[in-house]
Amino acid sequence: MFQVCVQMHFDAAHFIRGYNGKCANLHGHRWDIVVCIEGNELDQLGMLVDFSEVKKTIRQTLDVLDHRLLNDLPAFGAEGVNPTAEGLAQYLFADFQRNFNLKEKRLAWVKVFESPDAWAIYRED
Repeated sequence: MFQVCVQMHFDAAHFIRGYNGKCANLHGHRWDIVVCIEGNELDQLGMLVDFSEVKKTIRQTLDVLDHRLLNDLPAFGAEGVNPTAEGLAQYLFADFQRNFNLKEKRLAWVKVFESPDAWAIYRED
């Protein structure tokens, strides 16, 4: 089994509704994300996926999130899920799953860093 992972980042603000602490206040992060694709077969060039195609697909999603208040997005609105690292990882996983053309491969997991030493991973088992 091969895994190919790409790390990128975007900047966005959020606040956690119902939280008793500092994170209830509006604040921002440089969100680092890692997207990992896995599969068993390499193509004729010896690649699982083309890194440039993975980056292009990720960038399309991150451009929508960059320099935004995540709470304003429909997925994280007043009735939605809080834009925590966990919620963001699940949101990104679903978005990438829709947008990647993976054929015989699969999206393995998405990792979201809220800070250099704190992250959440979402994967479907």
